[in-house]
Amino acid sequence: MYNVREMLNSFSQGLEKLTETNKQNVAAFSRLLSSTYKPGALDTKTKELMSVAIGVYSRCEYCIVYHCYKALESGATREEILESAMVSVAFGGGPSMAYTSTLLSECLDEFEKDFK
Repeated sequence: MYNVREMLNSFSQGLEKLTETNKQNVAAFSRLLSSTYKPGALDTKTKELMSVAIGVYSRCEYCIVYHCYKALESGATREEILESAMVSVAFGGGPSMAYTSTLLSECLDEFEKDFK
């Protein structure tokens, strides 16, 4: 069982701490994220759903946690998030299914209540 809230906070705090010694690199990463997730031809919600799928496919636990939260924040539903994850299962097979049925499900159970 994961503590997804702790993982989300740990990631954010880790970036802050890393800024102390690598300010330019963290700032560049933050600018990249900010630019990438701005609405354009695709809205932010769609980009976050894509990010959930990519996180599940690549088995990046912190990516799954962060982008599940951001997808919910951008208005995605549980059904949309799970459906996007299932696309990654079509490419990633069993490992992607394992992360969808465990970590992603726990993220949804924990974070959904923040946006209701």
